[in-house]
Amino acid sequence: MAEKNSVLLEVKNLKKYYSLTAGIIPRHIGDIKAVDGVSFCIKEGESLGLVGESGCGKSTLGKTILRLEEPTGGKIIYRGTDITALDKDAMRRFRKEMQMIFQDPEASLDPRMTIGQSICEPLVIHNIGDDKQREEILTQLLLQVGLEPAQANLYPHELSGGQKQRVGIARALALNPKFIIADEPVSALDVSIQAQILNLMLDIQRQRGLTYLFIAHDLSVIKYVAHRIGVMYLGRLVELADKQELFRKPLHPYTEALLSSVPSVKTKDRKRVLLPGEVPSPLNPPSGCRFHPRCHRAMSVCSSEDPALKEVSSGHLVACHLYRG
Repeated sequence: MAEKNSVLLEVKNLKKYYSLTAGIIPRHIGDIKAVDGVSFCIKEGESLGLVGESGCGKSTLGKTILRLEEPTGGKIIYRGTDITALDKDAMRRFRKEMQMIFQDPEASLDPRMTIGQSICEPLVIHNIGDDKQREEILTQLLLQVGLEPAQANLYPHELSGGQKQRVGIARALALNPKFIIADEPVSALDVSIQAQILNLMLDIQRQRGLTYLFIAHDLSVIKYVAHRIGVMYLGRLVELADKQELFRKPLHPYTEALLSSVPSVKTKDRKRVLLPGEVPSPLNPPSGCRFHPRCHRAMSVCSSEDPALKEVSSGHLVACHLYRG
């Protein structure tokens, strides 16, 4: 991790609600609270991993940070500037510095465009370089992600899944960004290819000094790439800690359950924790702590009071009434 200690991105009480309507004459009947009051920061050169079950709001959070989805509330502060309410023109200069690698490389590439056209599209949009300069940048990017320059003339259907994701990475790098959100970048790939893509991303991070927000549901993947790990449940951040600290001493019962389900991180004194039921609907989340209906350590206070995320030891934050202090 870069030895800078300066905060690149700070998210404060970020919310993303989707309005739900019904009736012939549409009327508002509720809000789907996909992201509901999330706060954290990421330092320059750091990789922050974000984990949680499907539907917990991880991907929506990532898109909202980049303003691909407009936030309902809260603040997004990038390099000291609040970008939450910037208009399209003001956001344009920040687009160069903040990019995204998507989960499905097949869906993220236009089948009508060659690989070279897809990678160069950001350069064209931002009016960077002439044709010759763009060709040089394209060649450098293809080589950096492990592809041959001649493959620039191929179409997506002519590439394997791993090659398509390499193209996605090259496209994200085209504008020389400082910050990349990787949304489940290996979950759609064969296991044999996943390690290659992860190692490529780590190599590129070291070469370029990149900062990552790495979203995944696979704890083994997150453990491999992240410096710190945040755990989300039903739109909320319930625990945040250094990677080694989180795996050694998980505090939140939900984190305990997640870790107990991964064979590679089980120990003889860590029993399997089975969670009853399903994740509740974000349209009508439980009162108090949102995890309490499934929690094996729930207390009476958990159903009525929503615990705040607070620091219980150096750099280790948790939102749980077990640690009210």
